[in-house]
Amino acid sequence: MTLRQFLFWCHLTAGALAGAVIAIMSVTGALLAYERQIVAWADARHYPAVPPSASAPRLPLEGILANLDQAEPRAPFTNVTVRADPAAPIAVQSGQRTIYIDPYTGRVMGEGSARLRRFFRAVTDWHRTLAFAGEQRSIGRAITGACNLAFLFIIASGIFLWWPRTWTRRQVKAVTLFNGGLRGKARDFNWHNVIGFWSAIPLFVIVLGSVVISYPWASDLAYRIVGEAPPARPAAPSGGANASSRRPNAEATAGIDAVWARAEQQVPGWRSISFRLPSSAESPVVFAIDEGTGGQPQKRGTLTLGRPGAEIVKWEPFASLSAGRQLRSWLRFAHTGEFYGLVGQTVAGLASLGATFLMYTGFALALRRFLAWRLRVWNGGRAAVVAARRSA
Repeated sequence: MTLRQFLFWCHLTAGALAGAVIAIMSVTGALLAYERQIVAWADARHYPAVPPSASAPRLPLEGILANLDQAEPRAPFTNVTVRADPAAPIAVQSGQRTIYIDPYTGRVMGEGSARLRRFFRAVTDWHRTLAFAGEQRSIGRAITGACNLAFLFIIASGIFLWWPRTWTRRQVKAVTLFNGGLRGKARDFNWHNVIGFWSAIPLFVIVLGSVVISYPWASDLAYRIVGEAPPARPAAPSGGANASSRRPNAEATAGIDAVWARAEQQVPGWRSISFRLPSSAESPVVFAIDEGTGGQPQKRGTLTLGRPGAEIVKWEPFASLSAGRQLRSWLRFAHTGEFYGLVGQTVAGLASLGATFLMYTGFALALRRFLAWRLRVWNGGRAAVVAARRSA
């Protein structure tokens, strides 16, 4: 058996065993490609913040939070996001709800699209855990993690199998261009090779990122590759589910305008700034300052300001991170394509869609091969019976 034959049979076996789960992850991955933009567009369409005049200033954050406190007296608030776009409302996170506030009047405008968010949460659950819920989520994660490893092998071996055996015009054309005149097995073979050839590299990056997300050892390996010790994993939060959804009191948010003004000055070209509401008046405030689309870690920095003087406790732009953390962040956001903005998301979405067709054509080719083998065995058995009867 040659190396090519060995890889082919391993490639086929891995696809047959993990193909159904890989197809589910590919379809859901394609659906999630523009989740951030779709949700933002849907919310902005319903809640535009119209400035009273071109030079109208926004209300102070303390006043806005005080109005929200009166309008939603029982809601636990966690994060606040302010966008530089004058027509963008302020978004406040409250559990799974997103509440929008007019930055010029302080009026609570309403909630983000609950139906759309439920849809994307359901798609995400299928993508990560095959919709396993509760304590069974770990089972779903184990299955998708193992199938991610299998998919990584399928892509790596596929690069070798899809590559033209000889660099002749005919061979290169057969694996790089669709042939519309083919049918049946020939069509499936052409689709499988062409889609595999063009999507192999982006799929390899996407699946490599998913393996790093799925397995702690793979995440640690990203650090060890660049010669760093992996960071210690944080302990599980104590205090139950309510610990992350405490409702800050008025004293805790007092003086927030001063630290906010300092955060705005840190990056003049910021597009959005998010911060977690502090738990006490003495707690520092941590700001995530973003110059990109929200999924580009290289354009985001974390600023920690002390109170009440708004002194800088820590400033961590992407460039200040260690090589290991930068690589880990790249793998995480290259998985969704967001690292490279809208172009990267488009490539990731098309590659995920291509992976769906790879699974379909792979199954079709494997089934045809199996049926042909069964037919040969059946015909061979019939021929042996006929020969035995004739010799009797």
